[in-house]
Amino acid sequence: MSALKPRILTVDDDPHALDLLQRLLGTMGQVDQASNAKDAVALLAGATAFDLVLTDMAMPDPGDGLLVLNASREHQPETPVVIVTAYGNIEGALDTIQQGAFDYLSKPFDVDAIVRVARRALDQKRLVAENRNLRQQVKQARLVGRSSALLEVYKQVARAAPTSVPVLITGETGTGKEQVARALHERSDRAAGPFIPVDCGAIAESLMESELFGHARGAFTGATGARRGLFEEASGGTLFLDEIGDVGPKIQSQLLRALQEGEIRRVGESAAVKVDVRVVAATNKDLSALASEGKFRADLLYRLDVVRLHLPPLRERREDIPLLVEHFASHHARGGARPVVTKEALERLMNYDWPGNVRQLENVVARALALNATGVVGPGDFPAPIGDRPAKVSGLAGDSPTLAELSRRYAAAVLQQVGGNKSEAARLLGVDRKTLYKLLGPGVETEAE
Repeated sequence: MSALKPRILTVDDDPHALDLLQRLLGTMGQVDQASNAKDAVALLAGATAFDLVLTDMAMPDPGDGLLVLNASREHQPETPVVIVTAYGNIEGALDTIQQGAFDYLSKPFDVDAIVRVARRALDQKRLVAENRNLRQQVKQARLVGRSSALLEVYKQVARAAPTSVPVLITGETGTGKEQVARALHERSDRAAGPFIPVDCGAIAESLMESELFGHARGAFTGATGARRGLFEEASGGTLFLDEIGDVGPKIQSQLLRALQEGEIRRVGESAAVKVDVRVVAATNKDLSALASEGKFRADLLYRLDVVRLHLPPLRERREDIPLLVEHFASHHARGGARPVVTKEALERLMNYDWPGNVRQLENVVARALALNATGVVGPGDFPAPIGDRPAKVSGLAGDSPTLAELSRRYAAAVLQQVGGNKSEAARLLGVDRKTLYKLLGPGVETEAE
């Protein structure tokens, strides 16, 4: 999908339907029209690259929506195709989804559903294009470092990538688990397929089932059309389930079935749908302990934990910090100039314990470069307790606390400064909320604000 407006092809023998689609989709991009399947096939086989095809199913000869779908899959396989059908032909539309259609809509049109599905399809096309472009560019190292611990991860990734077995990635928050999952995908036979990351901890339990497995039209209030879930979106590629330890028992049971049988059931449907997906999961929790407590299914853990990759925290591989700093400094440099990190500044970074791990280190380096126009980073460009910049908060002076205690006090002071807003405090510290709670120590309230 180009940086220009998306190109959308609508196909329908009803001129009123084409006019309606023009009005609804015209704000999203340039809309081309075809009044029959034959003309649509000619357009798809031509030089124009489309970002979305929306076609009626039943049209007068020659051809129908299935002909358009097949032509799109042949000539523009990355372009999502949405099928439009009359109410009496929903079963046929479901069949076309199994043959590769992105989604289907019913006539008479639900205006909101058209806009929602079109946006979702265009988002998918954009993500597919971004993944392809990233693979075609000189690849940035997903894993930066040369410590013995990280070298062992390199070797395990190389061994596991060519297979399709599930992989479980463990490690503290911010250690780079998603980067490892992407490295597995990019070095696998599925690299041309999608990589779909899912933050299980960020999706409400009530929505998780529909998100992962999809739903039928009318399956619940607000389900005005059928929707494919993320398992189907990831077909031929990799589904990355981050924070897998946060999913509830119902979803655990459904995930187990998906892994065992290679099939899922959409919400509101009884028929099973075959899926071809590699599952990579990640967690910062001890799943074995959760399983022994009855909070995580042991049989699901066995299915996920075929290959385990453990990412050590940054404080246990400090020799990787210089390479990471160089990598992040080059990535966040202003105007293409190569930034310089002084010896004193690097020593400060090397001596800090990094409770937020690699993610926090990148945040600190990026912030230093954003606030320093010279391109030379010194200790004064880092906030306390890492560097010399005084904290604009109270409660950090007087004695000689340990680094852990100093980190706790600093986190508490920042939290006080922002009026107890934990999300804002975590943002200022360059960590996520879970790490903030660890910094603050026991006794801190962890409920949502």
